[in-house]
Amino acid sequence: MALSREQVVATAVDLLRRYGLGDLSMRRLARELGVAPGALYWHVANKQELLVEVADVLLAEIPPVPTDRPAPEALAGLAVAIREALVQVPDAADVVGLAYAVEPGAARALRDLARLVHEAGATASERDDVAVLVVHHILGSVAAQQNRALAAHIDPELPAPDSTSEAKAFEVGLAVIVRGLGAAT
Repeated sequence: MALSREQVVATAVDLLRRYGLGDLSMRRLARELGVAPGALYWHVANKQELLVEVADVLLAEIPPVPTDRPAPEALAGLAVAIREALVQVPDAADVVGLAYAVEPGAARALRDLARLVHEAGATASERDDVAVLVVHHILGSVAAQQNRALAAHIDPELPAPDSTSEAKAFEVGLAVIVRGLGAAT
């Protein structure tokens, strides 16, 4: 059976979920697929393109935003959903951060987030900057929680992160951002 772009991306997502970004190399991916590394480049131009596709898959799992909720509430709900999806995957914040830098609007969830920032009160001139702030808040929260977990795994004397406290701290910061949008209108 011929190798497809979908197989390449799906296997890359699986490697990321199992081992993290450090073990997601093109050589490892080719070995998992039973092909020569050069065969991958028929399907993706480079690792950056692959990671954009991986990020899109991770974010595609987030359900569409309900249209019957007020924009600030929908924005907060979407940001929490993105965080919850990413915190489960090792190094997901790094992958999505890279993808966002390369193609900010590539994933539906991130396009929805930018739209909701505007609908929640950001002016057209502020929308992109505030959307970046919210994305960085999400990715920073995910990375911090995963880094604390890794540190506690390496050094058992360090406290393991409390996912409930981590989520609460994220939501408090998010509420400040969303409240600021409401004050701008």
